[in-house]
Amino acid sequence: MSKKRLQTLGDIRRYLAGLLNRFEAGEINEVHLKAAAYVSNILTSTIKDSDFEQRIEKLEDQLNRGGQNGLKRAS
Repeated sequence: MSKKRLQTLGDIRRYLAGLLNRFEAGEINEVHLKAAAYVSNILTSTIKDSDFEQRIEKLEDQLNRGGQNGLKRAS
């Protein structure tokens, strides 16, 4: 089996689609499918959380620089 680089939500979507196709073709069993789907769900949440964290940090940096780029603190 080739190594998969699951770094984006699109990567995970393609991986899961391929996994489902392999299951339907009888190449993998239900236990493998469920385990991979479970781990993929955890990875999906981690990627989303990481993306939100980066966006929040960027906004905080902009606010700390005095509201440059149109951002201002609420009064």
